[in-house]
Amino acid sequence: MSNSFRLGFLTHLEGNRDPRRIYQETLELYTAADELGFEVGWVAQHHLQEVAGRLPSPFPFLAAAAERTRNIRLGTAVVILPLENPIRLAEDAAVVDTISGGRLELGVGSGFDPIAYQVIGVNADKRRELTTEGLNVLQKALRGDKLSESGHRLQPAAPTLPNPVCQGVFSAEGAGYAASHGTGLLLNRATYGYDDPTDQVQAPWARTYLEAWAGQPTPPRIGLSRTVYPAVDKRTAQAELQEGVLRFAQFMVNQGKFPAGLTTEEYFKRLHIFYGNPEEVAAGLATDQVLPYVTDLICQFNPGIPTHEQSLRVLERIAREVAPALGWRPRNAEQLVAAQPLEEAVL
Repeated sequence: MSNSFRLGFLTHLEGNRDPRRIYQETLELYTAADELGFEVGWVAQHHLQEVAGRLPSPFPFLAAAAERTRNIRLGTAVVILPLENPIRLAEDAAVVDTISGGRLELGVGSGFDPIAYQVIGVNADKRRELTTEGLNVLQKALRGDKLSESGHRLQPAAPTLPNPVCQGVFSAEGAGYAASHGTGLLLNRATYGYDDPTDQVQAPWARTYLEAWAGQPTPPRIGLSRTVYPAVDKRTAQAELQEGVLRFAQFMVNQGKFPAGLTTEEYFKRLHIFYGNPEEVAAGLATDQVLPYVTDLICQFNPGIPTHEQSLRVLERIAREVAPALGWRPRNAEQLVAAQPLEEAVL
């Protein structure tokens, strides 16, 4: 049976612990995910964050992950394109793709943090135009086009990377733009500023993308991020996620994007979090209106910040119980069945 989607996980490398420990533990997540059959491990880029995201430079990290893994692909979701020189970005991506044997998945976006734009010295009001300009240059470099009048091209070459670069978008207009530029689509874990549930908001975006993609020579790509947290039961899952979720909910309240005074369960619902025992999580995901359109399901724990041991157990439950219930099968299914449970190995 072939996979109905590729299974991935996304980490923001969050926490207030020593960064070296966070990096080391996240590399261990990549090793575990590789053994469990996850197809892609994604990292998010954040600048100047002390807790919410501790990785400003994804490519050195992914190079380290490449050396510790064999099969899992290595993704960025996303690199903030207006804050990067697109030629240098292409060079960094090409080096990691070469080191990893062609396993890099490159996702880019415009970002939303005004402080990062201010400190790096880029006008945030021009981020859309800068994203368009940067994407054109990036794609040109990755295609191997000439970058100078004397004929210089990207070195090392990265012929697999343009197939395709993915973009994070937050509207139907953005989805149509991504398709018209031949890029894949990355959809966020939750939408904000809408009264309707996230999947109801995003499903038309996915349809817009697929309609606009018609006629392209390569298959469309839609990556769907969701907060997925299977545990022993719903109460345990909520307890392990609650601190990070309520911290983020308060941030959204302060921004005027969430109402104050909701219950914990109501904030979990607004953040479109799938949590509980594995059967409950799989049943919830099966009703998500965007899932039938996706090529990649990208599971994350954010905005929760579970411990390293909890994260390992959740990855295993996703791979062994949740994703198979949705039609996914790992590439190493026979080995996975016989493998020692990860929680026994780490506790």
